[in-house]
Amino acid sequence: MKGTLQLPEHVVIIGSGPAGWSAAIYAARANLKPLLFEGTLHPEMIPLGQLAFTTEVENFAGFPAGNVRAFVESAVDKERHYNLPPAPEGHTKDGQPHYAVQGVELMELMKQQALNFGTRVVGDDIVDVDFSSRPLKVNPASNEPVETETVIIATGARANYLGLPSEEAFKNRGVSACAVCDGALPRFRNVPVVVVGGGDSAIEEASYLAKYASVVHLIHRRDELRASKIMQQRAFDDPKIDIVWNSQVDEVLGNDTDGLTAVKLKDTQDGSFRELEAQGMFLAIGHTPNTEFLHGKLEMNESGYIKWTEPFRTITSVEGVYAAGDVADDYYRQAITSAGTGCMAALDAERYLASKGL
Repeated sequence: MKGTLQLPEHVVIIGSGPAGWSAAIYAARANLKPLLFEGTLHPEMIPLGQLAFTTEVENFAGFPAGNVRAFVESAVDKERHYNLPPAPEGHTKDGQPHYAVQGVELMELMKQQALNFGTRVVGDDIVDVDFSSRPLKVNPASNEPVETETVIIATGARANYLGLPSEEAFKNRGVSACAVCDGALPRFRNVPVVVVGGGDSAIEEASYLAKYASVVHLIHRRDELRASKIMQQRAFDDPKIDIVWNSQVDEVLGNDTDGLTAVKLKDTQDGSFRELEAQGMFLAIGHTPNTEFLHGKLEMNESGYIKWTEPFRTITSVEGVYAAGDVADDYYRQAITSAGTGCMAALDAERYLASKGL
């Protein structure tokens, strides 16, 4: 990477979640020799992306429950087997592990597929970019700047959490920021759960969870919801949604055996405390896109998500720069939609390069 005589890269991909690896697979198969940066310094942009924090993934098409571990171990290079999580306990069939693919396993498979086609991977963070002239430049934290003809930004978005130490302790053991991802897991079926938030997203999460949980306690710190009127009515009309007004979560309670078992609530009016039984806590207080390193050099919406400047294209406000996955998606935020837009970004970059004769 060091030196000034190198020709510009064809494609640089920033980010290593479903969008980044899917873009890498398509770019590599198009013989563009992509260079992918997977972050190492910031927990919100760890290698393999946010899916690395997820246990079983039941809604990614093509991965039904089965003896996943045998396939993963056969496909992923042995030197990375250390990164694979233990197979879930109690999930066996015919004496073999039998479960839906885990987040880390799915991401290691995507990474392996990209590597198989020649993707080059650098474990470094991009801390700045220069899109003011061509070729474009990206600046890693620990290496010399890299020049490139196109850039695909796939740095994702991180869920907002309350910031409680006890909350961190029970992530993946009852604490989640995605009901659609985790709500149907056996852990949350026919038991009480809580959703924290008061906007449209919180009610959407609560409504989804009501299909599985015995009751959904919607915890809101004020005495009225921020959600739209139609969404509020949906919550009021659902007999399984219990709105807990003027309350905030002060502590997550549980143990090593059962995981999360209750939440400690603080009354925002009189300061009193009480415990509420729950086997799950779902955060619905927004997401923050990982765009700080761009320093406003691309057009973004009011929440900091990168704007696509053409419908159904991953094109951004800078020629040759594309955005894929949750960094440009404040609506769906699913692994499978991120992977799809990663494919789109690679195709957009390939066609742009072809149009320039590169």
